[in-house]
Amino acid sequence: MRIAVAADERVGIAEAVVEELRKRGHEPITHGALSESERDDWAWASEAAARDVADGNADQGIVCCWTGTGASIAANKVAGIR
Repeated sequence: MRIAVAADERVGIAEAVVEELRKRGHEPITHGALSESERDDWAWASEAAARDVADGNADQGIVCCWTGTGASIAANKVAGIR
């Protein structure tokens, strides 16, 4: 399964989630701080992950930020996500 993962920091749970997904045979698509070539602000990264899901490039998405609230709000604003 392809799973979009977004985070605003490269520390904490986000990297562990990506590694666990790989261990379980999934293909993570990383955004934000988890990607070397993308912006790391939570709003942009969360929207990018949600667009992957909405466009059919990912089956599911996981968004992370300090509290999770802002990332969830940003992702849910993408048409077709909620």
